[in-house]
Amino acid sequence: MIKSACHHHDTSVKQAQPSHAANVTYTCPMHPQVRQPAPGNCPICGMTLEPERVTVNDAPDHELRDMIGRFWVSAVLSLPLLLMTMGAHLIKGLPHELMYGQKSLWAQLALATPVVLWGGWPFFVRGATSVKNRSLNMFTLIALGTGVAYIYSVAVTVFPEVFTHWFTGKPTEAYFEATAVVTTLVLLGQMLELKARAQTSNAMRALLDLSPKTARIIHADGSEIDIPLPDVKSGDLLRVRPGEKIPVDGVVVSGSSAIDQSMITGEPVPVEKNQGDNVTGATVNGTGSFTMRAERVGNETMLAQIVKMVSKAQRTRAPIQRLADTVAGYFVPLVVLIAIVTAALWWLYGPEPKIAYALVNAVAVLIIACPCALGLATPMSIMAGTGRGARAGVLIKNAEVLETLEKIDTLIVDKTGTLTEGKPKLVSVVPTDGFDETTVLRMAANIERGSEHPLAAAIVHGAEERKLDIAEATGFQSVTGKGVIGTVEGRKVAFGNTALLESLSITTDELKSKAEPYRAQGQTVMFVAIDGKAAGFISVADPIKQTTPEALRQLKKMGLHIVMLTGDSKTTALAVAKKLGIDDVEAEVLPERKGDVIRQLQAKGHKVAMAGDGINDAPALAQAQVGIAMGTGADVAMESAGVTLVKGDLMGIVRARRLSKATMRNIRQNLFFAFIYNALGIPIAAGILYPIFGLLLSPIIASAAMSLSSVSVIVNSLRLRSIKL
Repeated sequence: MIKSACHHHDTSVKQAQPSHAANVTYTCPMHPQVRQPAPGNCPICGMTLEPERVTVNDAPDHELRDMIGRFWVSAVLSLPLLLMTMGAHLIKGLPHELMYGQKSLWAQLALATPVVLWGGWPFFVRGATSVKNRSLNMFTLIALGTGVAYIYSVAVTVFPEVFTHWFTGKPTEAYFEATAVVTTLVLLGQMLELKARAQTSNAMRALLDLSPKTARIIHADGSEIDIPLPDVKSGDLLRVRPGEKIPVDGVVVSGSSAIDQSMITGEPVPVEKNQGDNVTGATVNGTGSFTMRAERVGNETMLAQIVKMVSKAQRTRAPIQRLADTVAGYFVPLVVLIAIVTAALWWLYGPEPKIAYALVNAVAVLIIACPCALGLATPMSIMAGTGRGARAGVLIKNAEVLETLEKIDTLIVDKTGTLTEGKPKLVSVVPTDGFDETTVLRMAANIERGSEHPLAAAIVHGAEERKLDIAEATGFQSVTGKGVIGTVEGRKVAFGNTALLESLSITTDELKSKAEPYRAQGQTVMFVAIDGKAAGFISVADPIKQTTPEALRQLKKMGLHIVMLTGDSKTTALAVAKKLGIDDVEAEVLPERKGDVIRQLQAKGHKVAMAGDGINDAPALAQAQVGIAMGTGADVAMESAGVTLVKGDLMGIVRARRLSKATMRNIRQNLFFAFIYNALGIPIAAGILYPIFGLLLSPIIASAAMSLSSVSVIVNSLRLRSIKL
């Protein structure tokens, strides 16, 4: 047996495990804590369990096919039932025996029985399971309503004399057409819901299917051959020809081309890729040809990670769902009680035939009150919203993040790699007396050769352009937030900020005054010390991303307060902030201090989002209410963040904020539809309008209204798939 603990229920939910093994885990969209290794139904809400992970070769949706078959058979059998019971009002001249009498009842029984017992069998099974697990849900009401009406109608048909006596000699009426049509309409609602869910899975499956089926591998002897994509291994050398899809994630080794990355970034403009640049699997090569080295293959590719993240997010619960869960927990028992009270009042005070009025109105209450729309309100919006975000290059980790993002009032942004390109270039080398530019740059490049920091790469690349010899450093040591120290050609070298040199008792006053003009231009300055003496400084410039100014303008328009947080010097940080119109700047911040800044803002009542891309940003991303990682940054930053921006620029935050607002607005609309529908529908179904207007709500109309409420929620949710971000 599988136990699935549910925080809404005191008892653990048990569901039998099918005997056959499966590699896929199935879960419930509304109750993700329910998980099992094979298809089935949720024991809490009765909904169909779905695979947690979408794959290209997923089997056909047997549940959907089954519901479609049951619906069409039920619809075909229900039509003659409607004709037999309502035909006299629609078509004149129909034989009396066809409309009324005992033979007609037997004919209706023959038509209705397959619809109710076969077409509606899944609902009776789920209803019985809900009672067994003490988790009353929409299927409890459906099974109870149609079951009571069907059993009563069978009794009227088999024992007409008894019921004629009860009805003081009046002809008895059966409600076969009501039970059949209600069952058919519920089947229609289930079919439409399953189709809507299948569309979200199909969208993810179509994304996976973008990958090419083969890759052209280059062997060591220079020969080339096409191999199946699953056979590609990390480190393989691959050729990508014009117009082909890039097979896996990797790095360009030789050649260049413009790559269409719209399938992961949402941006239609091709991006130029040259030697050393990263390329992503399933993106489309332009007119150039290049060779690449495979780095991430199979489930490790960006595309596979996107699908995995979105699939997981679609099955998480937003905090607003707790409202629906709380209501649903009391709602079904309350509806059953209202149905019993309705039946009792009609039986005691209603007109003849009292038992017929009691039955019809009680069934109408049970049917119209089905909380399926309430259950669908949040999950359908989350599924559609996270899918839409993925197509725009905005990956949402879970539903809680999507809800929290709407409430954010403060955005903290890192400078390097977030506001700027993260690809700094060497600008100046300024030596002190006794040293020359070549020595200062060569020593700095030697010691930074083993570092992966963007600034280090700029210095090493600058030294290589100047044809300087770069040797291996020994005794390499990284000092967090300050710089690096080591030995190069027997000389002690320190390279970093003033705090590093001062910790080594090296005077930096003269260097700092010389560096100020460079910092005032927004350049980052790093100091070099050789054998315990200040040797000079090196400045690099990191261009601001083209999209940054417009993104900041739109974020401010949305009411967000922008704070720039950087480990760079105050002068450099203020210069960049001035260009971008950022008023609040925290500079020379060590990694551990970033988390403190966020905690201080949170203590003042602010809802904080943090955007960054480096390893040193990971703790701050985890501390913020919403961490936003640039997809071009470190993997650990993405793991710590709630939102990952595939393209890696601030316009992604604008899109994420719009997505959050649109999704939460959509959820509130859905919940309103569901609540107002039940608030108005139940009293009308109980017969509150009968004493005044003589109006009663037929179970058929109640069923149609119930199905319409679910369809309205589904259609409203699916609007999110086409919103403009």
